[in-house]
Amino acid sequence: MSKRLQGRTALVTGAAQGIGFAIARRLIDDGATVVVSDRNSAGMEAAVERLGEGAIGLAADISDPQSVITLFDGISAQFDSLDVVVNNASIVPFIAWDEVDLAHWQEIIGVNLTGTFLISRAATDQMRAAGRQGRVINIASNTFFAGTPNMAAYVAAKGGVIGFTRALATELGTHGITVNAVTPGLTESEGVKASPHNEAFDFVDMLQAVKGKGQPEHIADVVAFLASDDARWITGQTLNVDAGMVRH
Repeated sequence: MSKRLQGRTALVTGAAQGIGFAIARRLIDDGATVVVSDRNSAGMEAAVERLGEGAIGLAADISDPQSVITLFDGISAQFDSLDVVVNNASIVPFIAWDEVDLAHWQEIIGVNLTGTFLISRAATDQMRAAGRQGRVINIASNTFFAGTPNMAAYVAAKGGVIGFTRALATELGTHGITVNAVTPGLTESEGVKASPHNEAFDFVDMLQAVKGKGQPEHIADVVAFLASDDARWITGQTLNVDAGMVRH
């Protein structure tokens, strides 16, 4: 690997497995020290052990403001500031519209959208206080473009993440902080393989320009680029990483 992130500190939420774990591994390979966070503390600890040197575990529920405060207290105790924050933590449901109630809606919005706000609020405040030209990378979803069924609250939340990305990029550009989003397509992660979404790969493959199953590493490679100085002139953008399933 290039070690282009040598000396930098990153936070990856939802990093116990899947896309988050792959992102953490790639950032470490590129030289960063990575705070691996997840509300599943046992899974987080196992991920840190697998990742080895360069990984530090701090558990947090990103939908809980007090938990986020505690997370950043832990970060501040060890580092002057973050250089990179990757808002990856997410709940990916499979639930028909007729079964969506307010409790489900609030849970999905709370983690997928409000959680992104809470982490971004704390991280960018810290970056500016330390004078860091940081990177915020939000993991959204190509379901926003596709209008995927059985995911109404999720699609709404990820659409909100894309809008938030654009607005925050405008707000923070004068501080040298870039804000971008990545929209994965269907990805063969542990969570997807254990869900009804696993049955959709053949259908999705028919729609893709490049054939095959999306892998967590495909997303991690793009995140590592956005985290680096190579992407210093890119902000407010949404990069669709789905083998050309959605073309826009």
